[in-house]
Amino acid sequence: MELDIVSENRKTVLIVDDEKPIVDILEYNLKKEGYNTLIANDGLEAVNIALEKRPNIILLDIMLPKMDGLAVCKKVRTALNIPIIMLTAKEEEIDKILGLELGADDYVTKPFSVRELIARIKANLRKYEISQELINDNEQKDNDRKIIIGDLQLDLDKFEVKVRGKKVDLTVREFEVLRYLANQPGQVVSREALLEKVWGYEYFGDIRTVDVTVRRIREKIENDTTDPKILVTKRGIGYYIAKPE
Repeated sequence: MELDIVSENRKTVLIVDDEKPIVDILEYNLKKEGYNTLIANDGLEAVNIALEKRPNIILLDIMLPKMDGLAVCKKVRTALNIPIIMLTAKEEEIDKILGLELGADDYVTKPFSVRELIARIKANLRKYEISQELINDNEQKDNDRKIIIGDLQLDLDKFEVKVRGKKVDLTVREFEVLRYLANQPGQVVSREALLEKVWGYEYFGDIRTVDVTVRRIREKIENDTTDPKILVTKRGIGYYIAKPE
């Protein structure tokens, strides 16, 4: 009975999966860890619940009836800037990459360890909470902290990015990647270091997550993504923010 107690102080996880055994296992373990849970068994229901209940994080299966997880991710991301972890039974890289392209923050491949998944949930929530705390703590400040490197301007207090004076909308994770690199312009940062410092845990060599996030950022800040001038690749090593000449 204790696991069924709902607390307003607890974080809420929306579990989106049409496989009841998986839903039951996740719901039990998440409640045991102190989370509230919401359940959706198809894509349309997931979108409706997400927009109405506004959970703190979403566990989103890709293969769903009525609307697949990739479409759900795209719809939810246009309205809510909360962490989304994709769950996929497929091994194909394209599914994982597509999920990240559409705005997912992370993914886990079935079958997965519940302990690992909960660690991922905690890490994504922690990163999001830190970002929101910084916004709330600094929104009343008169002197904004900014990083200005050539055409790129980051307002660290407002979590805003401008390129050539035009505001660019980034997700929290995209902003964190850009901020980490902009704090050390000209210095190449490896993909592994970005995974550790920005995502908060190791992916054990799964560096494509960084590549996809960088690709999304470039689509928003570069005039020509095939010849980036701001967020530059050091082939075989990682990425860096170019210093103005």
